[in-house]
Amino acid sequence: MDKRLRASPLWRRKAILAAAILGLGAAFFGWRSAASARSGRGLHLSNGPEVGSARLAASDAPADLPSPARSTPFPTTSALASLGRAIFFDTNLSEPRGTSCASCHDPGHGFAGNNGSHVGVALGSRPDHFAKRNTPSVLYLRFARNFRLHWEEDAPLVDAYGGLFWDGRTDSLVELVKQPLMNPNEMNNGSARQVANAIASSTYDTDFKSAFGSALDDPDAALAAVGQAVTAYLLSPEMSPFSSKYDDYVRGRVEFTAQEALGLALFKNSAKGGCSACHKLNDRSHDPAASPFTDYGFDAVGVPRNRALPATRDPKYFDLGLCQRAGADYEAKTAEFCGSFRTPSLRNVAIRESFMHNGAFSKLRDVVAFYATRATNPSRWYARGTVFDDLPAQYRQNVNVDKAPYNRHPGDPSPLDASDIDAIVAFLETLTDVPRR
Repeated sequence: MDKRLRASPLWRRKAILAAAILGLGAAFFGWRSAASARSGRGLHLSNGPEVGSARLAASDAPADLPSPARSTPFPTTSALASLGRAIFFDTNLSEPRGTSCASCHDPGHGFAGNNGSHVGVALGSRPDHFAKRNTPSVLYLRFARNFRLHWEEDAPLVDAYGGLFWDGRTDSLVELVKQPLMNPNEMNNGSARQVANAIASSTYDTDFKSAFGSALDDPDAALAAVGQAVTAYLLSPEMSPFSSKYDDYVRGRVEFTAQEALGLALFKNSAKGGCSACHKLNDRSHDPAASPFTDYGFDAVGVPRNRALPATRDPKYFDLGLCQRAGADYEAKTAEFCGSFRTPSLRNVAIRESFMHNGAFSKLRDVVAFYATRATNPSRWYARGTVFDDLPAQYRQNVNVDKAPYNRHPGDPSPLDASDIDAIVAFLETLTDVPRR
């Protein structure tokens, strides 16, 4: 957002009000967002309602990175994780049958994927029914942060961090599991009873009853138990493998090629790629967990409108992201949050089928080129002549135009040339885990 706007009297009044709200308690505090505090100062290690079995101690957390805080309110065991894995891959839990959690969160695509769709978002269990947004990876969720608002003392606005989904709308992995099961455009179960009946007739029903007793007798309890089991799987070591070439590099086991090393340098260079401002890493630490490749923040990057999505046939349709999040912890539809989406981790990014929240890109190189040339050659990305065309006009001022590589003007040289872009892509390919590497 233009700093002149953020310093205006209107913004200052909103900031004062937000500061007063935040002053009511430390529960609202977290990390700074990319929108106004991209320099990365500050570390807040408090925990939210799900307190951290997967936490790192503060002394173990690298500078400028959040301490992992994702956990569950119930015990997790290898048996429960195995049950959750069986549920995750069960194609009988949709209506009609044939679509599992893994159909969209495909291991072959870094636990993301489109379920056979070619429009950029996943196909649901029925023809011509599509998810609203591109499927995020569910790897490394044990390190995700709970949703937070944060007030940085020198920043003019409140910032947001964390949560699950592209808009951070829940902190609960149990809720994350339930929503696709019941969404008519995804797995399309008509009721919790339908899910319970499918579990009761599954090959793992005995294990389910051993773990949750008579939960199948109560549809709501059964659905909650499904969420708990899948959560145990998502938080298991299998889902945070740290088995990429990058991980072996920081452990000192392998060396990068010259192109990969150049890509890493460009990735970190704030005047070139500038990627690490939001996609945090610490390649000086031997612990791969110190490099989540996200700051869990939100940013408005002005992704082009994906006109292949059925929803965009309506010219009045816009996905506004964070400002549509329903939450009592901040005013819904807060204007400065419109167009912001959570920064995804780049781990396994090279094997995803589509990119950005709306699936606008199908090639990783195009994503890097977009970041590099969005400001210098906008006509390449906004073919109809309107920049930031996937936002209503009144929210286009929210798009990040302050930091490299966004802070240039049409006709300026790009901060990255073609060989630089290739080098960054080569580096990103080192983030693919084995055996998917």
